[in-house]
Amino acid sequence: MLCSFALCAYAGVRLLDGDWFMVALWFVGAAVVHDLVLLPLYAAADRALVKGARRRRTWVVYARVPAALSGLLLLVWFPLITGRVSERYAGVAGLSADGYAVRWLIVTAVLFGGSAVVFAVRMRRGRRAPGVS
Repeated sequence: MLCSFALCAYAGVRLLDGDWFMVALWFVGAAVVHDLVLLPLYAAADRALVKGARRRRTWVVYARVPAALSGLLLLVWFPLITGRVSERYAGVAGLSADGYAVRWLIVTAVLFGGSAVVFAVRMRRGRRAPGVS
């Protein structure tokens, strides 16, 4: 854990070495956007999912996990998925930014498909997922 903190401190010093004000503004903005915009959105989506399931809530976990992973991938790769930074990315990385949206959709489909298969197998065996009411 100490090594991890040391690495984070080193990365922070290197990151703040340039334009520290914009980096700090970005971090504060990201925290505010998450807490005031994203958290209420995905909490409302989860609440709607649970209310829609009413009696049989065993499948809710099998929708939450792939949705969370897909949302995390979308959040991390949003500029490339939307194509907003294609030219700049190609200039810096030397790679094309084409295909990120298609790849994200494929990964999302595989996540939901895999989750559906696991759900079907567990339902067929008659087992309930641990910790699910």
